[in-house]
Amino acid sequence: MKRLALKAIAAAAVLATLGVAQAQEIREHTIKFATQNPKGHPMVLGMERFAENVTKKSGGKIKVNLFPGGVLGGDQANVSAVQGGTLEMVVLNTGILASVAKELAIFDFPFLISSAQEADALVDGPVGKKLHAKLEEKGIVGLSYWELGFRNITNSKRPILKVEDIEGLKLRVIPNPINVDWVKALGANPTPLPFPELYAALEQKAIDGQENPLTVINANKLYEVQKYVTLTNHQYNPQSVIISKKFWDTLNAAEKKLIDEASDDATKYQREQSRAQAAAAVDGLKKGGMTVSEFSPAELAKLREKMKPVVAKYSANVGEATVAEVQAELAKNRK
Repeated sequence: MKRLALKAIAAAAVLATLGVAQAQEIREHTIKFATQNPKGHPMVLGMERFAENVTKKSGGKIKVNLFPGGVLGGDQANVSAVQGGTLEMVVLNTGILASVAKELAIFDFPFLISSAQEADALVDGPVGKKLHAKLEEKGIVGLSYWELGFRNITNSKRPILKVEDIEGLKLRVIPNPINVDWVKALGANPTPLPFPELYAALEQKAIDGQENPLTVINANKLYEVQKYVTLTNHQYNPQSVIISKKFWDTLNAAEKKLIDEASDDATKYQREQSRAQAAAAVDGLKKGGMTVSEFSPAELAKLREKMKPVVAKYSANVGEATVAEVQAELAKNRK
């Protein structure tokens, strides 16, 4: 009897082990992955690296189809599709996700982050993970943060050499409240527009200018419709790589691990590409015919001063505890 009982236990153990092994097999999946930026941009290079990693690690079972250039619509439409499960992945400006979790608006605070190294330490650490975790109850899983870089102002009217030169300009902004308010604080006229509509609006002179990192300005050939760029570095934009929770919950542990590892590798690669392209972008914009200027330290101080009421207003909206936590983390890593 004892021998039979032992055999039964052993058989059950084998079956359990086989069951776990079968559950951990990589199965066939197709992932649609979208972004607003065009081929050749660091964001798309990161997506391509991610897709290569997933294909290799899954033995071709998991396919990643890339949709660059805003072909699946603007960011807000993509976020809704991810929540609904009709789109599996997007990489987008983290601040746009404030419409889903208000705390993420902190990444649009002007002059919050001073360097790429500060940004890495913040988003890769416990604070970055905690902020992404706030998305899960809204149907989104945050995988990692990529880099868009520091934002700068362009326009077709005049060189901006002092803060007052911004007054009266009609500037496209990311469609969220904090960006509308900081542009208003500078005396300009904010025009929220989805990114796919930007080039045409500039070309048709419906707006005078916009603000984006140098890599975005260069990759999207905005030098064809803009004459002046001022290196204000007024915002640093981490980009959230997000995946639909509906899709994520269909994956087994092995598949989730594979995607996490592919994302981690692509994150490192994407940031390297972003920083290399940003360093070269100024020359690209000059070759494209743009006049590049910088603020003096005194004008930059004036710009920071004008942003302070906006930061105070949105600190209350985001939550003082979140702001304090982020600022403490940044101070810890500030040299």
